[in-house]
Amino acid sequence: MKFDTPATHNPIDQLKVVGKPLDRIDGPLKTTGTAPYAYEQHEAVRNAVYGHVIGAGIAKGRIMSMELEAARRAPGVLAIVTAANAGKLAKGDFNTARLLGGPAIQHYHQAVALVVAETFEQARAAAGLVRISYDRAGGAFDLAAAKKSAVVSEREQPDIAVGDFAGAFAAAPVQLDATYTTPDQSHAMMEPHASIASWDGDKLTLWTSNQMIAWGRGDVAKTLGIPKENVRLISPFIGGGFGGKLFVRSDALLAALGARAAGRAVKVALPRPLIANNTTHRPATIQRIRIGAAKDGTITAIGHESWSGDLPGGGIENAVQQTRLLYAGANRMMQARLATLDLPEANAMRAPGEAPGLMALEIAMDEMADKLGMDPVEFRIRNDTQVDPEKPERAFSQRQLVQCLRTGAERFGWKKRNPKHGGVRDGRWLVGMGVAAGFRNNLVMKSAARVRLGADGKVTVETDMTDIGTGSYTIIGQTAAEVMGLPLDKVVVRLGDSNFPVSSGSGGQWGANSSTAGVYAACMKLRQVVAEKLGLDAQTASFADGKVSAGGRSVALAKAAESGEVVAEDSIEFGDLAKKFQQSTFAAHFVEVGVDIATGESRIRRMLAVCAAGRILNPKQARSQVIGAMTMGIGGALSEELAVDKRLGFFVNHDLAGYEVAVHADVPHQEVIFLDEADDKSSPMKAKGVGELGLCGVSAAIANAIHNATGIRVREYPITLDKLLHHLPAMA
Repeated sequence: MKFDTPATHNPIDQLKVVGKPLDRIDGPLKTTGTAPYAYEQHEAVRNAVYGHVIGAGIAKGRIMSMELEAARRAPGVLAIVTAANAGKLAKGDFNTARLLGGPAIQHYHQAVALVVAETFEQARAAAGLVRISYDRAGGAFDLAAAKKSAVVSEREQPDIAVGDFAGAFAAAPVQLDATYTTPDQSHAMMEPHASIASWDGDKLTLWTSNQMIAWGRGDVAKTLGIPKENVRLISPFIGGGFGGKLFVRSDALLAALGARAAGRAVKVALPRPLIANNTTHRPATIQRIRIGAAKDGTITAIGHESWSGDLPGGGIENAVQQTRLLYAGANRMMQARLATLDLPEANAMRAPGEAPGLMALEIAMDEMADKLGMDPVEFRIRNDTQVDPEKPERAFSQRQLVQCLRTGAERFGWKKRNPKHGGVRDGRWLVGMGVAAGFRNNLVMKSAARVRLGADGKVTVETDMTDIGTGSYTIIGQTAAEVMGLPLDKVVVRLGDSNFPVSSGSGGQWGANSSTAGVYAACMKLRQVVAEKLGLDAQTASFADGKVSAGGRSVALAKAAESGEVVAEDSIEFGDLAKKFQQSTFAAHFVEVGVDIATGESRIRRMLAVCAAGRILNPKQARSQVIGAMTMGIGGALSEELAVDKRLGFFVNHDLAGYEVAVHADVPHQEVIFLDEADDKSSPMKAKGVGELGLCGVSAAIANAIHNATGIRVREYPITLDKLLHHLPAMA
């Protein structure tokens, strides 16, 4: 199905099942512990053995020698895989560094060996007997030091120049020129990267925790040098990804190599201390923002420059992308620069680009509001735009940022905010409110599905779409139920298998809208086949309550499958509507904080998110996504930071004891409001993504609330108490 004109009225608009806050159909499996994750495929894989990964002990250099004999003689050891005996391996399309290093080492904890043994304990003990000597080379590990040598990445983000930024900024009566920094961050998902590999002749089956099945299948095949049709990836349940599982990692490749070497199925899970350095992370940024405005608050010049780093061949953290579209301003300048660093691989983490970009931009907007003596909400509203500021001829398909801000201000009680910073006390607590806008582009990807109608009247959906805890099973089931006129319990959803049609996968906030649109396309084709089998006019037939009706006749849906299962397959392919209309999602985040006047400890008191993100397919699941993202924003504002050893080039706090994410005690009352919206330019579902939008702007809202509470402006995340303590007002 081609989607190249705006959607008209269609079966989804009935909203009998879609749009309802239904419970997750995978909920009982997960709450009873019976959902089989990648490492737990006990029924599918019998008598698997265990692999333990050894990571490089240096950040850059070469392996001079590896002493393996003691490990080979250890109890239970079946095989040891290294670059020297693994055979020829290519580098996948989606990895910056090789997943198996040696003799050259590209980053700290790059996998250099896998020890396979009968038990996990035997594999781990034997791995401890391996002795590796290195020739350590010098490396670049400090973004600030490498900033001067950073270069433009034309492929990812060419320089943007609209109007005369320099002249307009110099002439502006009110100016801001400030620099902000965000740190390296870890995905810190609950389920570690884990895989089981099994060979049947020259065919590989890989159960792995992976968000993008088709990408992963292609990369495994390319790396191993085998036909793609000889690789099957299965990932029915994923315990969190946040972008860290978009691509196959060393656990998957080494499980495959270990299974081939040992002649047995092999299980590999990355230990938590290995994940931060061995897999990917969100890179640190340095951002300079300049804003010039007239005295009435109208922005006349806006400039945003960002620097980030990655390994050679890597990419930028595009922190300027939201600034291109979020606010008006005739004179504009955006630049992103990439420095070469020898730290572990940087890559996508939830809302890549916008999350750190808004951490800076939305503080800058508050700072400008202060300079102008304007309310921060009104300053943002003053500079709203309904068109792409770089291409005014291109309107937004829908843009309700102003409504988000006004609705949020009313619901949160913003008018009670004291504009005098540091002016509200509650005992020993300094209390403040903060606001920030949220923005994330609406991305769509081709997505396919297969649907089967059985003689029992049930419809089975098959697509390689994944569920990373986001509720894909349920919204896909709701889509099929709506289109086929069935209750949700008459739909079976099968996901995460490369034997199924290729979907959009889960990432970039494109998964829900794209994958359900693909299921919609397949179901519309099934409706046509069913109507023809029943001798009904497919164009006028209605599907409801398990029946198909047209021309005065009504026939049970199941009757079409009396003589055998009816199968249809189709995909959604998107045209150029995204070029004709700017498609984005918007939010307003409001936060109240308390800061202890004696210790500088910051506590979140309450939070509100108001989101405009197209049709909400399941409000209960969408709310869970947003409050999860808000919680992630708390960590980003107050505690999350991968500490870099700038001498030796690794992340020191590479476990959940040292890398501090928000926990239940940190999470206050959270409220989410979804504005009524259905975007006919987006897809037949008229939906957009919301899972990443919920994070965008949250940390800045917290930073702005802390400033309102204390009068202290911190431009370096995370806002830990040491950055507040010496600047707090007197306790008396």
